[in-house]
Amino acid sequence: MSDLLDDIFGKVTGDLDPFKKIASKIPGFKGYVERQARRDSDALLRKTIASRFRELEKRISYLQSSLESPSDAKYIDDLEVAVLRLRTFADRVNTASRGYSPLFAAVKINEEELARLYEYDAAMLDLTDEVGRAIDNVEASIGTDGLPAAIRHLQTTSLKTIEVFERRDEVVLAQ
Repeated sequence: MSDLLDDIFGKVTGDLDPFKKIASKIPGFKGYVERQARRDSDALLRKTIASRFRELEKRISYLQSSLESPSDAKYIDDLEVAVLRLRTFADRVNTASRGYSPLFAAVKINEEELARLYEYDAAMLDLTDEVGRAIDNVEASIGTDGLPAAIRHLQTTSLKTIEVFERRDEVVLAQ
């Protein structure tokens, strides 16, 4: 995971144009550039997270279409609950602020807090594995008595993604 974070931050900071490189040598401006790079890294990371969750959402939609037997077809709506939660999560992650929001208006965000926010977003990326395993479990359970339990687990896991995102702003406020 650390390699991915380093790659994203390196990509953002490596793309500084010559003007920004020169300006970064101006006293006080370097901190601004570094904070902006953290914000840009956070935005890029969140776009990656949203993209991966869109892929997981597609996997569930594919599973819905594979539920052809009358005994399994009744679970299509149950799977849709997970699809909607993952879509909601991906939308919120993709459109989350980069350290600028009404919440942050009264709180000055420094580089340490931005780093914490960036790390929190990286932890959200780990949720892709957990959701992926839950989808694998549903897929393996199709046609068995374990399908309802597998779907409930997927629904719970998909709800967890939204709950984790809702605590994102708390990370910045925690001192």
